[in-house]
This record gives sequence, C-alpha cells and structure tokens, in this order.
Amino acid sequence: MARRRNELIGDELDVVQKSLKSEVMSFDGAMEIFLKDAKRKGLREFTLRYYVRECNDFRKYLAREEHSLIINEVVRRHIDEFIEDMQERRCLRTVTINTKLRAIRTLFNFLYERKYIDENPMHKYPLLKERKANIETLSLKQLRQLLNAPNMRTFTGQRDYTFMLLILETGIRLNEAAGILVDDVKLAEGQIFIRNTKNHFHRYVPIQEKMKEQLRRYLKLRGTCETDHLFVTIDETAMTRSQLQKVTAKYGKIANIKGVRCSTHTLRHTFAKLSVMNGAGVFELQKILGHSSMEMVRVYVNLFSSEVSEKHRQFSPLNNL
Repeated sequence: MARRRNELIGDELDVVQKSLKSEVMSFDGAMEIFLKDAKRKGLREFTLRYYVRECNDFRKYLAREEHSLIINEVVRRHIDEFIEDMQERRCLRTVTINTKLRAIRTLFNFLYERKYIDENPMHKYPLLKERKANIETLSLKQLRQLLNAPNMRTFTGQRDYTFMLLILETGIRLNEAAGILVDDVKLAEGQIFIRNTKNHFHRYVPIQEKMKEQLRRYLKLRGTCETDHLFVTIDETAMTRSQLQKVTAKYGKIANIKGVRCSTHTLRHTFAKLSVMNGAGVFELQKILGHSSMEMVRVYVNLFSSEVSEKHRQFSPLNNL
C-alpha cells in the first residue's frame, strides 16, 4: 500500500491557510494586519487613530461580556448586542454609534476580502437611521462678536483671527487648515493650496482682498520659523489640529455667544450658508468645500437657498385672497 505524500499542495494548503488565518487569529492580530495595510495605503494619522479608537471600543465590549476574542468567532449577534449596549447602557447618540459601526465594518470587510475570516458579520449591516438635525450656523451678529473677540494687539490674537477668518472665507476643514504651509498661500493668485484633504484630492480655494490683506499682515508678524506650517505657536512650532480646534470655542466663550456651538465646523457650515444665500452654485460650492459627492452640498442648498422663498412670494395662494 503506497504511503501518502507528506507535503501539502494546492487545495490542501488552502485548508491549512484558512485554519491558520480564520480560526486562530486574535482580534489584536487582525487589527495589526488591518492597520499595516491602512498605512501602506497612505491613510492619514487622524484616520488611523479613528480606526484604532472605535475598533478597540468594540474589543473592550467583547472582553467585558466574556465573548471570544478570536476574530472568526465574532458573529452578527455580537454586533446587535454591542449596539443595544451603546443605546441602553451608554446612551450614545445615533451619530456616534454609526461612527463606530463604520470603523468596525471597514475592519471586517477588509478581513473578509483578504480571506482572514470565512463569514463577515458586518455584511450589508445597516447603519442606524438618524433624524437629520438642523445644521448649526452663526448669525451675522454672532460672527461679528466672534471676530471682535481676539486681542489684535497680540500675536496669538492676530493668528487666531486669521485662522477664523480663513475658515469663514473658504469653508476648509480643520485638518486642512492645520496642514497649510506658508508656500501654499498664493497671494498674487488669490488662492490657497489645500494639501491635507479628506479624499486625497488636492485643491485650490479662492480668497478675496480682505483675506489677502489679513494674511499679508499675519505673515509679516509670523516671520521665519523652523516649521513651514502657516499657523504657529508663540514658541514657533506648528499648531496641531487639537490646538486649532480650541480656537473658535475659546473666542465663542469670550464673546458670550449662546445657542450655537462655536467650532471650526460651525464656521464651515456658516461659510456654506452665506455662500448659498449669496447665490453660489452647487458645483462651485462642491469644489471649494472639497466634497466628493453632491449629497451635503444639496443639503446646504435645500436649507439655505432664498430662491424658494422668492418664488413662493409669487405663487402663494394667499396672494389672491
């Protein structure tokens, strides 16, 4: 009777590989492979931290509930129970829960596509339905209060005023503002080059005379530093994203602005609102804001366009009563 060969080949190796990949791999091991791939793809550090934070939140839940941390033993029921825990025990908002689900879905989609798991518990898993909240924006009066709050006789006051004015002028994201270098400011062309974008598509945003004047003033005060970043601390180091994030909130508090959250994102929404009210088209707005789709731009137009109100004045049935 012939002996069987000892060396595994072809389909036999696939059986072993599946076993090694899916049955033994831990949650931590899966995260390590996932993050290595994300780094190879050039994802931003901010995005990597997001995946680590949200996926590890799910891991903590599994460990607390004494579920298996073998990645192939995570099933759809665990996702359902995790959502119930976030809703009932932690009382998290729908938008927060969906943020976590997106990260977990990305992890499991990657593992399934790479054949590290045999079943994908997040396959076609729906996000929670959320009511669209009204988009918060600042009124013109609140904007004046905010922009009058910095002490313009200090370097930090000039810097923070320049930062807030730039967000209001261009609607760029916080992370995009943090990534601007001095050489990205093209005053002669009336443009700023945005390199640190969400979708990796670099773009130019236009700036007008008032913004150019303030940038000239700030650049002169900034002088030369070891860092190339536009916004710097008094120690002449680049301002981080988290430092810039606190700027608008700080002056909102000084100006005693109530009823609206003072943040960079609120300034971005305010830019969109005022642009739409002043007649900006959807294509121009999409390009300046750096949206990859029209969805959010349409939200702005639907909320803030004065065209519907103008038309309604003409066709209101009450006109004939």
